[in-house]
This record gives sequence, structure tokens and C-alpha cells, in this order.
Amino acid sequence: MKNLLKLEEAAMFGLSLYLLGSMNAEWWLYLLLLLGPDISMLGYLGGNKTGAICYNIFHHKGVAIAVFMAGLLLPNTLFEVTGIILYGHSSMDRMFGYGLKTEEGFKYTHLGIIGKK
Repeated sequence: MKNLLKLEEAAMFGLSLYLLGSMNAEWWLYLLLLLGPDISMLGYLGGNKTGAICYNIFHHKGVAIAVFMAGLLLPNTLFEVTGIILYGHSSMDRMFGYGLKTEEGFKYTHLGIIGKK
């Protein structure tokens, strides 16, 4: 089942790449922002609870979709691109086993413990 979920996340990551390409988005922007959501890990300087909240805000697909939809409604291409990048980044992370964090610590996610085989 785990491989099936990883395949699903890979498909969603591919979708994000396709959408950016269809929007003629600048690829340098994607590369610059691809790892941008990981800056939210700095929240862990405030403890596990604060870290999990910060991390989850930037890695929640619902937030990514809301940012994208805001871009469609406003209209604002930067919001659309940012939403797609957040969505793609979250899918990429989940492909590698990095899920939404719990308050127990960084390695504890909704997908299980990171690094546990």
C-alpha cells in the first residue's frame, strides 16, 4: 500500500509540473521556491508544537489549493504559481515519506515515523 501512495504522490507532483508548464511559469521561479516551504522548519526553534504548526501550514495541500484558488479569483498569477508550487512540494515530500508533523517532534508524521523501516 505504501508504494501505491508514493505513486499517487508522484502523479500529483507531476501534475504540478505540468500545470506550471502550461502556465508558462518561469522555471527559475519554481526552482527557487521548490524548497521554500522548508523554511517553515525554523518554527521548531520555538518547540515541537510551534514547529509542527508552522511546518503543517506550509505543507498542507488544502492551504496550497486555497492559495491557488485565491489566485484564480483575484486574479493573481503569483498566487496561482505559489499554490501550485506548495502543492507540488507537499506531494514531493510525501513521496519521500515526509508527512504532516505531530507535536511529538519532527520525525513523527501522519505517515509514520521518518526513517523507520
